[in-house]
Amino acid sequence: MTDQRHVRLFRNGRNQAVRIPVEFELPGNEAIMHRDGERLVIEPVRKRGLVALLKTMKPIESGIPDIDDPLPKPENVF
Repeated sequence: MTDQRHVRLFRNGRNQAVRIPVEFELPGNEAIMHRDGERLVIEPVRKRGLVALLKTMKPIESGIPDIDDPLPKPENVF
């Protein structure tokens, strides 16, 4: 894989754009873009599953309060 490649910038309406060469293609159809000093970094959006999401969550410090939820009365069947 090539480490770097010269590309041209162009305008797409009011936006500046760049074509991503095939050897740098990202998976999916979304990406995250951010600046790192003078660099512009484009990263793929990682699809995360439920387990990964749960691992990022902090436990609830306070207990879950009791809820007064009595059972319904049985219905009379004739």
